[in-house]
Amino acid sequence: MKKSYIGLAFIILIFGIWVVKEINARYYSKSDLYEIGSAPSFELTNQDDKKISDKDYLGKVHVIEFFFSTCPTICPKMNQNMLKIQDEFLNEKDFGIVSITINPDYDTPEVLKEHAHVLGVKHPNWNFLTGDKAYIFDLANKGFNMYAGENKKAMGGFEHSGMFALVDKEGNIRCRTDQYGNPILYYDGIDQTGVENIIEDIKKLLQE
Repeated sequence: MKKSYIGLAFIILIFGIWVVKEINARYYSKSDLYEIGSAPSFELTNQDDKKISDKDYLGKVHVIEFFFSTCPTICPKMNQNMLKIQDEFLNEKDFGIVSITINPDYDTPEVLKEHAHVLGVKHPNWNFLTGDKAYIFDLANKGFNMYAGENKKAMGGFEHSGMFALVDKEGNIRCRTDQYGNPILYYDGIDQTGVENIIEDIKKLLQE
């Protein structure tokens, strides 16, 4: 009799372990998105004159871009596309956007607050950040490897990447792979396909 109880207990234990594994696989497994590595840390000032750091985005899937409010070239298109992303996840508390200006001498918190208002920013986790110019250029070029530079010959006086970086809840940069299995690194913030792709991949990361 004791042996049969022991056997039954063993079966129940094995079944319990299997159930836990199935639950973990279904609800806690990572998506197929490539993990590039940890996003660089930062601390800057937002449109409400409040210090914001990468730590404020832990637990949130977020998109990071570099821009400037007076940009006459690619920024207007990037703005339109970022608004589409915002609207897709407007009610998602575990989502956020980080827009970092590369012209902080002009883009003060007051200027950025007005810029956000004109754009129609609604998501509470969308921060427009400013700070020291050298710090921001270093963050863009060395931290994210997303080009940003000052060029008096360029329209608006600055040049920058039109790419969006996707960061998961744990602070890791994530992306999909191309047809050859190579990570794309970042998403084209100007191209409609790039925006559709990042929206699709944000949904995957929110499920992790």
